[in-house]
Amino acid sequence: DKFAEKAAGDIEKLRQGIFIENSDKYINLICPEYSSLFDYTDGVVFFNEFSQISARVKGIEGQYSEDVRIMLEDGEMIRSLCTQYMDFQKLMDSINDRNRFYLTTFFSGADRVQYHHIVSFEAIQTSTWGGEMRQLGEDLRSYTDNGYRVILMAGSEKTLPIIAKDLEDDGFRVKLISENTSAESGTVLLMNGSLSAGFDYPETKYALISQARALSSRRKKIKNNKLGKEIRGLSDIVPGDLVVHALHGIGRFVGIRKLELEGVTKDYITIQYAGKDVLYVPVTQLDMVSKYIGGRDDTGVKLNKLSSMEWQKTRNNVKRAVKDMAAELIALYAKREKTEGFSFSPDNELQRDFENRFPYVETNDQLQCISEIKHDMEKTHPMDRLLCGDVGFGKTEVAFRAAFKCVFDGKQCALLAPTTVLAWQHYQTALKRFEHFPVKIELLSRFRTPKQQKEILKDLAAGKIDMVIGTHRLVQKDVKFRDLGLAIIDEEQRFGIKHKEKFKENFIGVDVLTLSATPIPRTLNMAMSGIRDMSVIEEPPQDRHPVQTYVIEHNEAVLVQAIAKELKRGGQVYYIHNRVETIAACAAKLQEMLPDARITYAHGQMTEEMMSERWRQLLDYEIDILVSTTIIETGVDVPNVNTLIIEDADRFGLSQLYQLRGRVGRSSRRAYAYFTFRRGKVLNEVASKRLEAIREFTQFGSGFRIAMRDLEIRGAGSILSGKQHGHIETVGYEMYLKLLSEAIAEEKGEVPEKASDCVVDVQIDAHIPEDYIESLAQRIDAYKKIAIISTKEDSSDLIDEFTDRFGDPPKAILGLISISLLRNRAARLGITEITQRNGYMLFYTANPQMSQLKALSAHYRARVLFNSLAKPYISVKLAKTDKPAKLMEEVIDIMSESAEKEQNSERTEN
Repeated sequence: DKFAEKAAGDIEKLRQGIFIENSDKYINLICPEYSSLFDYTDGVVFFNEFSQISARVKGIEGQYSEDVRIMLEDGEMIRSLCTQYMDFQKLMDSINDRNRFYLTTFFSGADRVQYHHIVSFEAIQTSTWGGEMRQLGEDLRSYTDNGYRVILMAGSEKTLPIIAKDLEDDGFRVKLISENTSAESGTVLLMNGSLSAGFDYPETKYALISQARALSSRRKKIKNNKLGKEIRGLSDIVPGDLVVHALHGIGRFVGIRKLELEGVTKDYITIQYAGKDVLYVPVTQLDMVSKYIGGRDDTGVKLNKLSSMEWQKTRNNVKRAVKDMAAELIALYAKREKTEGFSFSPDNELQRDFENRFPYVETNDQLQCISEIKHDMEKTHPMDRLLCGDVGFGKTEVAFRAAFKCVFDGKQCALLAPTTVLAWQHYQTALKRFEHFPVKIELLSRFRTPKQQKEILKDLAAGKIDMVIGTHRLVQKDVKFRDLGLAIIDEEQRFGIKHKEKFKENFIGVDVLTLSATPIPRTLNMAMSGIRDMSVIEEPPQDRHPVQTYVIEHNEAVLVQAIAKELKRGGQVYYIHNRVETIAACAAKLQEMLPDARITYAHGQMTEEMMSERWRQLLDYEIDILVSTTIIETGVDVPNVNTLIIEDADRFGLSQLYQLRGRVGRSSRRAYAYFTFRRGKVLNEVASKRLEAIREFTQFGSGFRIAMRDLEIRGAGSILSGKQHGHIETVGYEMYLKLLSEAIAEEKGEVPEKASDCVVDVQIDAHIPEDYIESLAQRIDAYKKIAIISTKEDSSDLIDEFTDRFGDPPKAILGLISISLLRNRAARLGITEITQRNGYMLFYTANPQMSQLKALSAHYRARVLFNSLAKPYISVKLAKTDKPAKLMEEVIDIMSESAEKEQNSERTEN
């Protein structure tokens, strides 16, 4: 009966020419015999990344079953209409007799396909060229000297003759591509246009380099108030991903859709929910949407239904559950605030002398972080600060300045590293950095004999040692300090839980500084929830280039060529072979292939003397290639090493690969990293995802993205306690973090600022044209940036960035930026909605101040009205010459100015 009633309603709508949602449910009545796309074509079938297709299909099938169940319950459908669905296995069976090709980046065992023939070829992705001729010349010379034919995509036709002349002046053979162009080896072929990346086919000796628009060299200030939003918005969203809308819950991102209403084009984010419900979110509200990160596999995640209270209940349940955790964190925070610490003295001449001896120019971020840390150290309660920064961004120097401040105030400093070799490397660096000052530095690790350790412990207790560097050996019972003032913990995520508990016990009342390039989610939780202070270095040192990263099957010919290229330009190479028992044989094999190269090896089981000698040889250019285990992961800075090769990269963790890559690219030269896996090896899904991520995240500042992607790959359960990870799977990591922050604010007795939002629906072209930013990923990234702008300075910074990257922004983008800025300003004034209707602009606000109404009346006179109905609003009549955006801005300016005057008046009275 229920279905008959709804079907009759649908028939009536169709008669009137009205579109009905979910019309495909009636297809069985029109076509009783179902068919698939393959019944209409007998062509060859290509599968691109079959394992990903299978995983996505599994999710779609689960969602289809859930949608059908909901529609049956709601009377939207009857069982006889449910037969028009072909499951994936039947579909695959139907094309058994076809020629099928499976294209995959990494050969994965997850495919479960019987292949008749496997063809493997090297295809290396190359970075885009940013417009720097010196770097381009170096890359081209390397290719042409090796007999390559190189296609250079040089952007617009106007630039072709200029670049052609520059290259010819540098001695290259250059041809402009036409239909009949033939290419001899060693030739550079020029054409206009650009691609998102280039490629290199070593077997055929063909390479393509594509020009990217040169990025701005202007340095922009990092605004701390946006940090949280930016970290949370870092995970890239692509169609098919699960997303979380703050108000509506978990859905599936379909894409961006352009809708034209009353002659105005706008972009909307399309999200599909359970029961085939669809939500259109204006792109200016993209900050309400985040990528779902929860379990390792999202196929079992249930989508929410738009019209139900289910999401609200789920949120409330998780909020109740995180209250206990919030109370625990608050207790920890309160204990720290109440604990009496040591208040270090302000900087003196000695401190300034130490800092002036730093041989490099500090970045603005480094200076900001140093200032924040010193400020904490000068307080009376102990510091607990997390210093996040990419590998090679100068965290160690920041830590050493804090250590100097501690030591010259008569206190002792301890630096903890997760491994013996890392501790030793920090020790070597510290000895050099502090060499002109009377600081006694010691190392406590297995590199010291029992007798030496005993002597060090005695001197530590007597206060004769100012700074001690070591592993977890430093938190054992027999280690006593005379007066410990500062503990620096390097790469906290690599210590075990027991060691972390020991740190807490041993360092009560002591200032603690934690360094990390890829913080673990719990650490990030605490930092982003305000329980732990956080400093961030996001700015790379001057003249640094991102490391060109390749993920390839192990191919000796390609690797020998890469090493030869590095040695030819006077550089050195790290070759990672992570097995001590075969490392000597590996070095010997390399020596056979490269007889003129000077090669040696190093590993963590060597004595301190041997290790020291290896590093001296490397720094003094006495060796060309160091074959090593992962001991090089952090530590000694060797700017001349600019090629890294890793064997069996699929066996490493994501953050470890990221750390290793950070050992190269520490000079103004382009650096190269080759992550290799054994030829013919079938990679599991996790290894494939890790290698894909390390190749994808090559830009500076990727540490947070790596941390979030690691959480996504491993699943929250492997990192957080069972109870907490269950909640994360229910609402997603970012929403969990938001609820935890709110719970903490409530526990502190603070009134959390209500997440106000303003919906804007006005007749302004507001979208990003596809011919301006072609890549969907880049468009989504641009939308995110637009959604969070909150000041005019943000707006002009973003316009500058777009101009630098993509050219002058068209009117539609300027309209989008304008709407987003006004929306965020309006939300702060308590305006919940701005609508343009019948020649009026309506501003919905529950509690307008009388002074605001007076100010608007004085300005607009009879054009303004206040309606105090159930949903109160202020209406302003649009004059013929008024532009909607300009009028919106004018009204918001008047209301802001009035509210500010009111606040100033109240302060004066108080």
